[in-house]
Amino acid sequence: FFSSIALYLSIRKSSLSGFPTQLNNLAMFTIPLFFYASIGIFSKQNFLITLSQLIIILVSAILFSYLGNVFSLKSIEYSPNPGYSLVISKSYVVLTTVISVILFHSPLSLQKALAIVIIIVFSALISINPKANKINSKKIWLPLAFGAFFCWGFLSLASKYLFSQGLNTFVFLTYVYFIVTLCIFTETRSKKIPLNLVRKNPWIFLFIGILSTSFNLFMFQAIKFAPNVGYVNAVNASSISLVTIFSILLFKDEFSLKKLIGVIGVTIGLFLLLI
Repeated sequence: FFSSIALYLSIRKSSLSGFPTQLNNLAMFTIPLFFYASIGIFSKQNFLITLSQLIIILVSAILFSYLGNVFSLKSIEYSPNPGYSLVISKSYVVLTTVISVILFHSPLSLQKALAIVIIIVFSALISINPKANKINSKKIWLPLAFGAFFCWGFLSLASKYLFSQGLNTFVFLTYVYFIVTLCIFTETRSKKIPLNLVRKNPWIFLFIGILSTSFNLFMFQAIKFAPNVGYVNAVNASSISLVTIFSILLFKDEFSLKKLIGVIGVTIGLFLLLI
């Protein structure tokens, strides 16, 4: 929850400074890859995996992780209101919660289900800005948003399945982040984005990488041990409440009664989920 907030704010600062999105993404995967691989090696984890595990990891890395991120960014770019895209893609918490009950026989009480619905509804209040409607939007934003919805949902479920089969978290993250790093590096080269921008802004690159390391490690470890994957996704989604508050304080984002109600609602939902 807290790593998510810090990571989002650092990316926001980086974007305001003119740092290309592809380099932000590169930081979010290359630096964690170094840490995950090093920890896995020094803790003497077994990096040998079966063919079926390799196939699931390849699909998770290329389709669910990399393409999910691409779908989300493109959907936000093309949508008439960025909040519409964010609300749809973040609602994957519902998908993971229900499928976890079916696949993993995970528990789901009425209180937890209500808490998740409250978090999603009030997140919509925070995310959707009525003044942000674009004139030149493209209809493709909706299928792209649903693409991100399914990609992120299945990424969580695939990781839960592999963890239940005994795969170590660091081994999983090392393989996934190595593959995604190759995808992002290929994209960066094809779009001729100069990598020397990293040398001009090394602290931004390093800070985003370290925060991404902690965020994803905490998230996937939580997915491994949580009774229901959806609970982890709901806590992650609820971080938008504090992100909103800090964005108002740090970046002078617009404050409104609607956002305040949204923050209060998300906080109530988070409280119901955790008690």
